[in-house]
This record gives sequence, C-alpha cells and structure tokens, in this order.
Amino acid sequence: MKTNRENDSVPLGSISSHTNPVGLPWPRVTREEWNDYRWQLAHRITSIGDLSGLRYFPREEADLLGRVIDTYHLSITPYYLSLIRLDDPDDPIARQAIPSPDEYYGMEVGEDDPLEEEKDMPVPGLTHRYPDRCLMVVTNFCSMYCRHCTRKRIWPLGEAAKTEFELNKMFGYIRRHEEIRDVIVSGGDPLTLPASRLEFILKGLRKIPHVEIIRIGTRTPVVLPMRIDDELCAVLEKYGPIWVNTQFNHPREVTAEARRACERLLRAGVPVNNQSVLLKGVNDHPEIIRQLNTQLLKAKVRPYYLFQCDRVRGLEHFRTRLSKGIEIMEALRGHTSGLAIPSYVVDVPGGGGKIPLMPNYILSMGEQRTVLRNYEGIIVSYEEPQDDGRLSAFPETGRPAPRPDVYRLMTGEIQALIPAGNERMAKRRRRCESASPTT
Repeated sequence: MKTNRENDSVPLGSISSHTNPVGLPWPRVTREEWNDYRWQLAHRITSIGDLSGLRYFPREEADLLGRVIDTYHLSITPYYLSLIRLDDPDDPIARQAIPSPDEYYGMEVGEDDPLEEEKDMPVPGLTHRYPDRCLMVVTNFCSMYCRHCTRKRIWPLGEAAKTEFELNKMFGYIRRHEEIRDVIVSGGDPLTLPASRLEFILKGLRKIPHVEIIRIGTRTPVVLPMRIDDELCAVLEKYGPIWVNTQFNHPREVTAEARRACERLLRAGVPVNNQSVLLKGVNDHPEIIRQLNTQLLKAKVRPYYLFQCDRVRGLEHFRTRLSKGIEIMEALRGHTSGLAIPSYVVDVPGGGGKIPLMPNYILSMGEQRTVLRNYEGIIVSYEEPQDDGRLSAFPETGRPAPRPDVYRLMTGEIQALIPAGNERMAKRRRRCESASPTT
C-alpha cells in the first residue's frame, strides 16, 4: 500500500497503486493504528455496502452477493484489502476475499463436508483420522473469510471460540489415546484467539506426555501479519516444539509485513511451512507458483503442500483439473530449486486422506533395469544392483526368475497386489480358518 512517509498517517484514499476508491469507512488512520491488529479487526469490511464504495457491482450481482453472504459471511481486513487492485475485475487477491455470484450459482455442486471430517469426529471439534495425529478446531472465527475455505460449513454456526469445557473434552480424548503424538490446532484461525486462550490450549496439550508435536494452521501471517507480535511469539516459544502451517497463494501476498511476521515466528523457534491451494484464476499457472515459492524461500518459509481445491459446495469456480496440478509440478521440476517444490496432494472425498500426485518419471521397471524420464524428456536406462549375481535371470533351478508383480497383474496371473500385513485381509483369513471344519 502507499504510505505517507512524511507524517504518521496512512492515506487510505489511495489504497493501492492501481486505484483511488472513494467511500472508504476509514479515510485516514495513523500508522500506529494501522499496525495494531485490534484496529484491523475492528475495521474489517463485513458488508456488500462497505464494498460498494470500493468496487462497482451491478444491481443484480449485488443482490446475489447479498444472498451469498447471508450464508457465507464476509470479512476482509483493511491490510488484506490494501493488496487488492480494485480496478481489476480478475484480481487474484480479490478473488480470494470478495464474494462472487459463482458461489451462489455453485451451491448445488459439491458437498458441505466432502472430506468427512465430522464422521471421524469422536468428540465435537476433534477429528481423528490418521493413527498418530488429530485435528482440533478451536474457533470458528477468522479475521478474513477466504472464499475457497474448505470449512465453509461451519460459518453459519457463528464466530465463537470453543469453550474451556469443550476444549477439556478434546484434551481428555487425546489423553486416552496414547498413539496420538501430533496435534494440529486449527479453526477458523487459532491465532485470532487472545493470547491467554491460546496459552490455555497449548498448556493443556503439553500436559499430555505422549503429545510430541503441535502444529498450528493459520492464515494470520498472510491476512493479518501485525497479529504476530511479541506477546504471541512469547506464548508460542514457551510451549514448543510448535510448527506453523500457513497459506500464501499468490506472490503478491508475500509482502514486507508478511515477511516480518514470519521472521518473528522463526526467531521464536517456530518453523513456518506453506500450504498453498491450487485455485483457478488465482495461481493456476506454473510461473505464478514458481514465483510464489521462490519468494517464500527468501522469507525462510518452506513450500510444503500444493493442495487440490476441495469439492466443497460453492467452490466449483475455483477447482482445476488434476492434470493442471501435474502440469505445474512438471514445469517446476528441474527449473527451480528442489527446496521450492512442494508436494502436490489431493485430499480425497470420503475421508480417504491426502494422496500425493506427481508426474510419471518411471516408464518401465524390471529386475535388471528401470527406464526413467527426466524433466527434459531424456529417457535413461538405470541399471539395478544384481546382488552378487544371485538375481540372475536363470537361477540354478533352470526356471526363469519370477516376473515382476505388475506383469503378473497385467497377464491376469493374479488379480490384486495385497501389501504384507494388511489387517483387513488377515481378518478375512482368520474368519475363513475359524469357519473351516476341524480335521
């Protein structure tokens, strides 16, 4: 944003270098106020009326947007609003923050909870899907409501944080399940909680001996970086090891303010990972993702995941084909640092969890050689170790060596490859054995 360096005020009549909107609810603000997250929260854009002073909406579209925010409410921090080029109808920052008629037209497509988090919820607010980790939703409140949010289903429930009673029920479940060693604290946005409530959560988790790692899912460094202050960092440092997973989706979000927020977290001993979401019209181009991840590395933030956008109700206009994600990953490999290449994953419907996807660099596999393709399209034959000759094609028995299992699948010799130790198949065998007549 433009600021007046000669005095202590910020001229919001010039909210970006590309537009000069009128009708702002706060025409001038001191730099001290602007950098106070409480001021930012108190002056959020929360209505179409506020937006109409900044961007023109045809009457019919404004009516539709009113219906959208009746269900999926609106909130944009002044800081994040300052990143939007309001004269650009296709601005990628605006696309994440400003409601769209596509949300209304797409309400019949998708599901409220396609990942079935609530079906794996043994106590309210806690999802336990993977064996050694669980997810705690500790608040429904966000400083900005991202239009592509995977938990839009909880927005109509209000903006309340979980009570101590509700949190203690979650702690009790974790305490009873000693296999849980990793807890993800999410929401809403946990870093919008008062420091005292956040400390209550972290202290409660640290009292459980088998909890080794705490992760916090937050978009605060992106949409409200001034919240990452000394008080908050002191709490996080006190209860480490804590990891923060945030969500930068576009290079323009990696501002000086955002970089300072990440630097404060790092100085408090809190590593920062980034989990981008692949969004049509925002970042669905290899060069945008490359620039984003390069900027993140310069800010000492690790690009961790590139998520396929979930099939949530009203998000169809954000979703890309899986082939687009593969195209982006293939364009990154070999053309940027390996540190700047995230894992592309799809969190599959039905609660199946995250599945990594990547271009196919293995063309063929055999006992002696594997044929590989590199990022340039060069095909290479890689010689496998022969284990001192004991894996020769014709052992002393005179019989050919066994064909690779995938070959046996293709010829129909076997119908399925079942991993050793599969518990479900073991149960089947035990049932069959118990049903067999005694000889």
